[in-house]
Amino acid sequence: MIKETKRARFFSKTLVLIHEKGFKATTMRDIAQNLQFEVANVYNYIDSKQSFLEEALFGIQKEFLNAMDVTVDSGLDAPEKLEQLISSYIHITSKRPYEQALLVNEWRNLKGTKLQEFVANRKDYERKFEAIITQGIHTGYFKEMEPEIATQTILATLRWSYSRFLDRKPVTNPLFMQKQLINFVSHGIVHK
Repeated sequence: MIKETKRARFFSKTLVLIHEKGFKATTMRDIAQNLQFEVANVYNYIDSKQSFLEEALFGIQKEFLNAMDVTVDSGLDAPEKLEQLISSYIHITSKRPYEQALLVNEWRNLKGTKLQEFVANRKDYERKFEAIITQGIHTGYFKEMEPEIATQTILATLRWSYSRFLDRKPVTNPLFMQKQLINFVSHGIVHK
């Protein structure tokens, strides 16, 4: 097993702490105590709590956006694209559940232009997702429905998934979860 770097250890332990306490309630002193060092040492890893939040949120958001672009450019039909999106969402979430928890619960704590950039990226992801649903409706693969409602319902179903991959026993198998969610979503929107 590869030894975890000091920065990776700092990052992962701080993610867990923020998940447990909430971003606003977590202080730099809490982060230092959690890692058993002086507050001044925290600044060797991050400039501020806000910069930590930005790095974590934009890092995982970029991964989701890249997965979306690969799916959009794939040439697959709408049901296959939907399956690929669900699979990539669960795969990313299973590898980075605490960052996904931040993405769901703490993004509103971003400030200024970073908040605007984050929201614009989120809307872009949702717009592309909705376009896939619309494509599926127009080609007859999906039932007639309101694409925005379908998109937001599917995304809401996916967003909670991080909780299945937090430090809990037994660990959820991401492939099993992908199949179950694909099956669930498909029964709701795909024409049989």
